[in-house]
Amino acid sequence: MFPGATTDREAASYVVVGAPLDATTTFQPGTRFGPDRVRRFAETYDDYDRRTGSHFSALGVHDAGDVRPWDDVPAYLDHLAAELRSVVYDDAVPALVGGEHTVTYAGADAVDPDTLVVCDAHLDLRDEYDGNPWNHACVTRRCLDDVGVDRAVIVGARTGSEAEWDRAADADVEVVAPEDAREWVDALDADAFAGESVYCSVDVDGLDPAYAPGTGTMEPFGLEPRTVRDLVRAVAPLADGFDVVEVNDRDDGQAAAVAAKLLREFAYSHADAATE
Repeated sequence: MFPGATTDREAASYVVVGAPLDATTTFQPGTRFGPDRVRRFAETYDDYDRRTGSHFSALGVHDAGDVRPWDDVPAYLDHLAAELRSVVYDDAVPALVGGEHTVTYAGADAVDPDTLVVCDAHLDLRDEYDGNPWNHACVTRRCLDDVGVDRAVIVGARTGSEAEWDRAADADVEVVAPEDAREWVDALDADAFAGESVYCSVDVDGLDPAYAPGTGTMEPFGLEPRTVRDLVRAVAPLADGFDVVEVNDRDDGQAAAVAAKLLREFAYSHADAATE
């Protein structure tokens, strides 16, 4: 259980769901261990948050456990989306813990947002990778083309194929480079996505690998943790769903610790805004 997620499912405002999919990782595997690892490295965090004056255990968080994957990725994503959709139907906010980034497709499918705000080192705009349209390198493209997300804002992207950069030039994609991320985050306010439903996804490889080496495809020259924290804090009040993905077991817990903290920051910020 995610520490502090002590509320019964029926009364929950936030539902943590693990999605340990590890089917298409292209370099360092191990995302199947991500959800449990995130839970483990959240154990040391204090329940009290001084910034919001709230306790995590009082926010109404429930941990629904993991939705175990199998080798048919599209079928698994459909099943996962149905599980997350039940959370949405109960007027709760899904907080998905991956697992490879492909699981964001299910989160977006369940929430049906207008805008996807994603922190990622990679554009993930490939139509297919090695012949597979369900590869984790295609997830943002699938959300735009198949789920029907109107717009994607990719913060921290610093690599992609030529075809991906061409796709990123279309009107429905905005790319915020790592060097511009601080200014972009600082400029966000309550009117940033006025009238829009938002889904927030954090791929931990968006951070510089010096901070989060436990991920599948490390890409240097990335974001600092405080920038990603402040992105989550700014977007959370506007978001109807959240995930943190691509944590594996190939470090000493740095990536999992950051992921766990970001999930907590999302819940604190979302709940704090709801009480205003």
